Amino acid sequence: MSEVIDLRSDTVTRPTPEMRAAMAAADVGDDVYGEDPTINLLEQRAAEIFGRQAAIFVPTGSMGNQIALKLHTSPGQDVICESRAHVLDWEMNMAAMFSGCQLRTVAADRGILRWEHIAPVLSTAGLYYKTQTGLVWIENTHNMAGGTVTPADVMQQIVEGAHAAGLPVHLDGARVFNAASALNTSVADLTRGFDTVNFCLSKGLCAPVGSVLVGTRSLIARARSVRKALGGGMRQAGILAAAGLIALEQMPQRLHEDHANARLLAEGMSDVSGLTVPEMPETNILIFTVRGEASRWVALMKERGVFASAIGPERVRLVTHRDVSAEQCERAVKVIADVAAKVEALLP
Repeated sequence: MSEVIDLRSDTVTRPTPEMRAAMAAADVGDDVYGEDPTINLLEQRAAEIFGRQAAIFVPTGSMGNQIALKLHTSPGQDVICESRAHVLDWEMNMAAMFSGCQLRTVAADRGILRWEHIAPVLSTAGLYYKTQTGLVWIENTHNMAGGTVTPADVMQQIVEGAHAAGLPVHLDGARVFNAASALNTSVADLTRGFDTVNFCLSKGLCAPVGSVLVGTRSLIARARSVRKALGGGMRQAGILAAAGLIALEQMPQRLHEDHANARLLAEGMSDVSGLTVPEMPETNILIFTVRGEASRWVALMKERGVFASAIGPERVRLVTHRDVSAEQCERAVKVIADVAAKVEALLP
């Protein structure tokens, strides 16, 4: 295997040379004492970019999400989310383990929740014998729906409806910069009104580690205690925040390149027999269905140097990112076509 084209996830991105240099030169202090100047600057800039009062740097997106869930809820409450949400399938059921909450799922076309999906399942009437809704949870872009983008007006309808019902709204914005790029808007405008927003630095933005949770000063002050309870006191983590600053300030401007490469993949695969590309990707995630077992497809692709993820019995996910070029995507299409022909020959 001479060349690896790694399309498993944008989490495989490597820090840029500029990030590595900044990490080596970072000014650091003890962040648990609030004394790491590089982390403080990253949090300040994140709050400014999102139009929020404050922010907190956390090691992972899952931790940022779970901190937000803990801040907004009480044990025994429901959290409404989409039926394929990351918080449901990929965060180790921490909603139950850490916050004592149940996730109430709602299926939505292309993963895009709308207020009309949410309103019928709310439980806020104050009936003491019925589980109460504590939080509305939105994911944008939606990972397992294929990187789909929820438009700003749909997001605002949800915020307004939830707030009118007395409920907070959290945005799992792991790839919210991809959503903003696809919509040609700012993350501040796209996420306006959300009580908390969590976003990742370590996916398409290429930082080696880290996510950021933004919100009001009072919420973020409480978040520091919750982060510590989860083991997130990182001490001299300005070394990581230095890369995060570059990710935050510079990398969103290039995300359209990843989106174009995802479309290139989809277009190239559209006529390949044995697989179905359901729709043109909006961002950097392409999910396609295959004849046969997805795990078999992924294994055969890996033998040819193209890494992908099986996310179901017949579903394969490809994710474009900075470390995969357009030329590599074209080669990946050829490999996938060859694999499709091989699988077709083996099927009854």
